[in-house]
Amino acid sequence: MPLIDGHGNFGSIEGDGAAAMRYTEARLQKITQEAYLADLDKNVVDFIPNYDETEKEPEVLPVKVPNLLINGAEGIAVGMATSIPPHNFGEVVDGVIAYMKNPDITTAEMMQYIKGPDFPTGGIVANQDDLAAIYETGQGKIKIRGRIEIEKGKAGKDKLVITEIPYTMIGANIGKFLNDVYSLVESKATTDIVDITNQSSKEGIRIVLELKKGADVEALKNLLYKKTKLEDTFGVNMLAVANGRPETLGLVPIIRHHVNFQYEIAKRKYETLLAKEQEKEEIQQGLIKACNVIDLIIEILRGSRDQKMAKACLINGETEGIKFKSKASEAMAAQLCFTERQAAAILEMRLYKLIGLEIEALIKEHEETRAKIAEYSDILEHRSSMAKVIMKELKAFRKEYARDRRTELDNLEEAVVVKKELEVSDVVLLMDRFGYVKTVDTSTYDRNKDTADAENKLILKVKNIDKLCIFTNNGNMHLVKVLDLPYGKFRDKGTPIDNVSNYDSSKEDIVFIAPLMDVEKHKLIFGTKSAMIKLVDGAEFVVTRKTSQATKLMDDDELLFVDMLSENATMVMRSKKEMFLRIDCGTIPEKKKAAVGVRGMRLDREDELTDIYLLNDQDEKEVEVKGKQVALHRLHIANRDTKGVKK
Repeated sequence: MPLIDGHGNFGSIEGDGAAAMRYTEARLQKITQEAYLADLDKNVVDFIPNYDETEKEPEVLPVKVPNLLINGAEGIAVGMATSIPPHNFGEVVDGVIAYMKNPDITTAEMMQYIKGPDFPTGGIVANQDDLAAIYETGQGKIKIRGRIEIEKGKAGKDKLVITEIPYTMIGANIGKFLNDVYSLVESKATTDIVDITNQSSKEGIRIVLELKKGADVEALKNLLYKKTKLEDTFGVNMLAVANGRPETLGLVPIIRHHVNFQYEIAKRKYETLLAKEQEKEEIQQGLIKACNVIDLIIEILRGSRDQKMAKACLINGETEGIKFKSKASEAMAAQLCFTERQAAAILEMRLYKLIGLEIEALIKEHEETRAKIAEYSDILEHRSSMAKVIMKELKAFRKEYARDRRTELDNLEEAVVVKKELEVSDVVLLMDRFGYVKTVDTSTYDRNKDTADAENKLILKVKNIDKLCIFTNNGNMHLVKVLDLPYGKFRDKGTPIDNVSNYDSSKEDIVFIAPLMDVEKHKLIFGTKSAMIKLVDGAEFVVTRKTSQATKLMDDDELLFVDMLSENATMVMRSKKEMFLRIDCGTIPEKKKAAVGVRGMRLDREDELTDIYLLNDQDEKEVEVKGKQVALHRLHIANRDTKGVKK
């Protein structure tokens, strides 16, 4: 129930801030004036000094409806916190009336009137059966779901439209929800969402998810409920200050405290009204009596020297000093006994009041005053009469301000996400010279093979469910899921490998990339710039962490070479000083990945390896050295840890 009527930009449900104060105005709503601030002039509550004692303010407001339930409450203090959901205005009023008729009402009976929370954002309470325990103890958890509607789109493509959101989603959480949906699409948790747009406005929430043709709508709904804030929990802790002490209250106790407060302010209100009517009655009786002896009163006024003398005569019958026309008049004046208020009213009475109709009006007004006195006295003397007055006022509020419930109450099954088995397929990984990666299906690659081979520095055929092992020169291995790589058209640019893994191209260089399925089936050869080499079982690289140590490096050393070992393979090491050494890979010892390895080639001081080549059976490979071609496959196979030959 809004209490303030704002004019101007006061922000949005999505968390946007309000405009500056010079652009906004505010006033109280009608309900605020009638139900929250009314009767402040009737001594219904105590007034206390404000913070600097320059003014006085009410200690509490004489609120006639339980605002704690209607608008809810949320706050935190030292060692305690409160969280009370909002409720429907009409239902709460009905609950208060029901309690006043039956103070022994139970929580279950009260819930026939107050069925559950009613959030301004609507939504669905998914655990209605739990509400009874929550309202009994004042604590618990309410599951709230947003409302999703299905709209038919063009070409058989449906739209999921979110028209109501959980109360906990208001503010920045709407933006977080959109990001969560984006993440579901990017992580391939769903492929049914084509686009998402937020079309919300002042008229209400409207978040549109465009779906592909043939999308599984029910499965997508469950996914949104399970993985996003579209289903959330509202923690209830109905802590309130009762009789000056913080106390966790159930539904009925809160209403009981409210009703007791209503009786208290009603008692003070009608005591004040009764006193005013009794004062009016006293004056009216004096004026009526005065009209009956108006000639005598005029004689007293004309014969008195001043107002004090005339007033003394009216009150106490003192005639000394007053000039009367006759002794009879003086004797009658001596018998007058008006009260002080009556005497003051007589002296202030205007002559037109002596008109016949005015006298009749005075008599009628007197009768009305006496009726009010009787009414107020009855209200104060009989609690049932006071209850009727309070309930009459509540019914009037309900008639004018009650609205339909926005939040639906239901018992819904928990959202279950059935993970679909991913169809295994072959894809081709393409990486260009700038480090941009993407995957395409094999048929697309075959159609564009020549172009792909010319434009990309790395081409790998992998399984879509596989992971890539990225070995870098600093001795690390980064893992990235193939599914995390962009999949699409051949001419798509792709994304930097940095964006989908922990690899940082500004700090490290890629040495070797291979699918994990292949790595774990082979032994890997490692070689560093300082000629340290080793074999490592590929099964050691089957890890869960995205980044792990692939090998141990000595100070100032770098990983130069990694490859999978094949049968009868030889290794050729080439140094900066053009020393070449070819060894049998069978002579390389197998080590753990955390080991440094053994020396593969003796190097001169200030010399280091620049290249390592792996030659399989029947391989013929030549490299250029000082303008001449050197056939690596014709080099003599020497022992490991020797100096090699100069070329």
